[in-house]
Formats: sequence, C-alpha cells, structure tokens
Amino acid sequence: MNVSNKQLTTTQKNFIGYLKKHGKASATILAYGKDIEQLVEFLQKKQITQVTSVLAEHIEEFKEYLADNKYLAKTISRKLNSTKTFFRYLEEAKLIEKDPAASISHPKYELKPPRILSKIEYRALRDTARGDARMAAIVELLLQTGLHISELARLKLEDFQDKEIKIRAYEFHPERTVPLNQKAKTSLERYLNIRPQTKSKSIFVTKTGRALLVRNIRAALDRYFRLAGIENVKVNDLRHTFIAHQLMAGASVVLLQKLVGHKRLSTTEKYLDLVKDKVKETTKLEEL
Repeated sequence: MNVSNKQLTTTQKNFIGYLKKHGKASATILAYGKDIEQLVEFLQKKQITQVTSVLAEHIEEFKEYLADNKYLAKTISRKLNSTKTFFRYLEEAKLIEKDPAASISHPKYELKPPRILSKIEYRALRDTARGDARMAAIVELLLQTGLHISELARLKLEDFQDKEIKIRAYEFHPERTVPLNQKAKTSLERYLNIRPQTKSKSIFVTKTGRALLVRNIRAALDRYFRLAGIENVKVNDLRHTFIAHQLMAGASVVLLQKLVGHKRLSTTEKYLDLVKDKVKETTKLEEL
C-alpha cells in the first residue's frame, strides 16, 4: 500500500465506504463519520497526518481533550467506540501493524433508565398541542404507536390504511404494520382534512407542501414539551412511554416487540424492570 493511501483523511473516507459496504445503518455511519472527523482534526493539529504515526498516547490525549471540553462520559465512550472500530478496520486492512486504540479504556458512567412520562405529563402535552392539528396528530401517533421519529417522518399517504399504519422496510428493519387506536386514527384524520394540497406523498408536510423533516419534527416537539411544562424529556421518550404503559396494561412482551420493531426480545424485556408491580391482568393494548 502506498504511503499516500495511509493519510488519515484518505483512510477516513475509505472507512465510511467500508461501513456502507457492510450494511451499517445510515445513522451509525453518520455518527461514526463525525466522530472520526473530529479525531482526525485533533490529530492534525498535532501535526499527525499518517495512520502509522498514531500512538495509544495520542488517543488518550483525545479522550482527555473531550473530557476537558465538558463532553459527557457517555458521549466520550461512544466516540471511543467509533475510534476503536476505525483502528480495527485499519489493522484488518493491513494499513497499520498494531492497533493503538486497543488498550484505551472507556470512561465509566451510569446508564439512566428511560424517561417515562406520567399520565399527567402526556395529557398536558396532548392538551397543549390540541390547537395545532398537525402537531396533535404527531403527538398522538408517537404516543399511541411507539414509532421512531424517523419512521413517522417517512410515512406516506398510502401507508395509512383505516385502522393501521404500514411501516415500510428500511435498512435492516423489515416492514411491519402497527394498529391505530381511535385516538390516533381520529387525530390523524383531523390533520389530513386540513393538510395542504401538494405533490408530496408524505403524510406530514410543511405549510408550503414540502415533506416535514426529522429535525423539523424534533424542534416542534421540543417546543411543545416546554409549553406543556414537561422537563428533562426527549422525543424518543414518547416511544419509551408507549412501551412502558402498554406493559403496565398487561400487553404481551412479544406483541410489543413486533409493534415497535425491536430486533431482540431482550430489548423489550428491559422495560419490565421499570414497570414491575404495576402490571395489570389483561392482554389488551391500552389507549393512552
């Protein structure tokens, strides 16, 4: 391999191609790409431009740099994971003889349990969004189905089929169908009745008829969380809330796994620890 091909900037691009070739999720590729870009910029400031020049001490310095700049331990751990994956790739590609990241330890941190909204909180969110038909439908769909925000943003008009929503296959996730309870169905139909006329097939669109992007939905939801007075909450917590409240209502773990699209049953089962002693003796999905 030519020395020119061992430039950090070149191998960084090759690494992204490697991830795509091996079918990594687009979100994973994006995150890894940003993490390695930050690492490369840090190394370049130290006049390190060749992959063969990177030592374990340089990665330790990068780790310290992140801590000094107030990155959370969880974020530092994620960036180190990206770094370790990058150098394992370089070693497997025989671009380096020894992996300098192998001996670097992850910072310790406690995993916080998922944030579950109480009935008072999610009812306050619903009441706050009620005056905006589009926002009310978004809140209701996320709360009543456990969809990912990215899945909601990808919904097309033909995916709404009376009492259910079809979630199209994407990346490694197979197609699935999610039932709509009356609240979700009514809220969605109310929005569709006033939805702008547009060539876009997306269910959720802007006032000018363009597809509503994930970042638009996230920003709008964050605003409504504030208006409703709900603190320390993120968009994905609506998904956590759906799963936890359905388990408390006695819904089957296997059923919920299929509805929310978890690849492993164990991922759904983790929520059981959050709701133990609160589970009802029923097997029906509950309307939140």
